[in-house]
Amino acid sequence: MADSPRILILGENDQQVGAFADQLRGAYDPVVAGSMQAGLAQLNDAEFSGICLVGIEDDPQFFAGLLLQHGGILQQLPDGVVLLDSSLDIVWYNPRFLELAETEEPANGMGFYDVFGTPDILGPDFCPFHTALGSGVASKSTLRVGERSYFQVQATPVVTPGQSAANMVVVLVRDISAETLQQQKLNAIYQAGLELGDLAPQEILEMSVDDRIELLKSKIINYTQDLLEFETVEIRLVDQATKRLEPLLVSGMEKLAADRVLYAKPQGNGVTGFVAATGQSYLCADTANDPLYLPGAPDARSSLTVPLILHDQILGTFNVESTHPGAFSENDLQFLELFSREVAVALNTLELLVSEKITTASESINAVLREVARPGDEVINDAARVLDRYIGHEPNVTERLQRILKHTRDIKQLIQKVGEAITPKVTNPTVPPRPQRPKLRGQRILVADDDDTVREAAHE
Repeated sequence: MADSPRILILGENDQQVGAFADQLRGAYDPVVAGSMQAGLAQLNDAEFSGICLVGIEDDPQFFAGLLLQHGGILQQLPDGVVLLDSSLDIVWYNPRFLELAETEEPANGMGFYDVFGTPDILGPDFCPFHTALGSGVASKSTLRVGERSYFQVQATPVVTPGQSAANMVVVLVRDISAETLQQQKLNAIYQAGLELGDLAPQEILEMSVDDRIELLKSKIINYTQDLLEFETVEIRLVDQATKRLEPLLVSGMEKLAADRVLYAKPQGNGVTGFVAATGQSYLCADTANDPLYLPGAPDARSSLTVPLILHDQILGTFNVESTHPGAFSENDLQFLELFSREVAVALNTLELLVSEKITTASESINAVLREVARPGDEVINDAARVLDRYIGHEPNVTERLQRILKHTRDIKQLIQKVGEAITPKVTNPTVPPRPQRPKLRGQRILVADDDDTVREAAHE
């Protein structure tokens, strides 16, 4: 009997099944299953040479289902397939289900969630199996196992022949970790972009331009390392006048590379110069065999460089590097390009704030000079008239009057110097600077006219 072919017998009439099994004994080793669930469990636990259906041969759907299961077709699916009984215990499963659950232990008789440990049910249906059994309608839900594994489960009710209601549930388990993590990262990049340029009104008032730049740089480094998981970062900005690439942020790069003079030119300026000149992203899979690559991070074997673009204008470049060859994928390229757009917007916002501060400082100084101009002229004119009377008569009075004249003239120069000191210095100002007129700087000019508007125009 041990060497006889094993035959699994399924049927609804116990007498017919028993009689047929007796006829097979001797030539075969018949195994009688009391129900479809039991028969499926037998198929999982042992090898059979064949399946006999007694009294249900007129049900082609049931017969086709058994052929799919026993023929191994369901075992080749990329998704996990599980059959649950009315108690929601596992009756049958394909090998892929155990792979997804990362276990080799048999799952027969276990609860579905027990196989995954204690997964978090994220919905939308928090009881998909009960919903499928109770309503007779398929239901979906999402499970999270650990921090980075996500599974979509779809529960479909199954009605056994001769039954009026569902007494089993077929569950399709699909690994959606990659797309879920990608969507989470996209959402996180969008949120990071909102926070990059987010400054409270009080911070705008209290922080200097340098403080705002340092705050933006620290945010970029944090998001690059924590969100994008890149350790080495270099951001350079294009000086629109000279096309020189000025370092804005450098982390993890060799000093020689950080101090290297680069221009936005496609030749002779490495990958960074090429990207700044063309506006095209560049993925270098192997630095040892790339003609454009110039050494950057210590022992770097691959790099990824994308342009910082705003309104079709190239503001600079964003470069990351790795010590592993082929470390960056097309997904990394997409994520960095999206993040670079947010960085470009944040840099533009910062530049607008600086330009606003430049304009405010210039207007404030001009307003002060306009208000001081007329009283200053009157003091100088009155002091000059009095000085004419005392020259040669009262040396002490003459000396004091001359000091008054000098200090009054110096007041306007001091106001201009203060204005220059409080005006932020920027590489690429969006507001054109006032004309310098170097030939007039430091010169004393006498304007004699009895028309107030002419004298005011001369001051301006």
